Formats: sequence, structure tokens, C-alpha cells
Amino acid sequence: MTLSITEECISCWACEPVCPNGAIVVKKEVFRINNNLCTQCEGHEERPQCVEVCPVEGAIINMQGVAMNPPGSLTGIQPTAHPC
Repeated sequence: MTLSITEECISCWACEPVCPNGAIVVKKEVFRINNNLCTQCEGHEERPQCVEVCPVEGAIINMQGVAMNPPGSLTGIQPTAHPC
């Protein structure tokens, strides 16, 4: 039921203060989600608040490794294959 922060994170600090469980921690300037504390905001909000405020597509993933804000979800510009 927990989420993870990927290396795409830009350390903007938007997620840490909105986590109702205090599950987001900073270790050596890298943000991480404490698996023992993360409930994906269940019982607090409809959607995980870290996902709601994160400005980076693909920076937060679920247990299956799927981006909670997939490419194109924030910009509205869907990725396309480049003919190379």
C-alpha cells in the first residue's frame, strides 16, 4: 500500500509538509517514503497528497512501479515515439 519516490525527484520539498503521517523523510538530501508510515493518505484524503503536489511526472510510483503522475499527466502533452 506504500508509495516510493524515484530518482526523478528534484527535492522541491512540496511533498514533505503535506504528508499527514509524517512518512516522507529526507536522507542525505534525497526524499524517501517510510513504508511503515505510508497509508497513501487513506482515511485522510481521497488521493495521496504527495502525488497531488508533486511537480515532477514519474517521481512517485506505487508498489507495482507505476508512476502516480505518469508522463503527460501534468503537462497535458503525451509522449510520442520519435522516429530515429
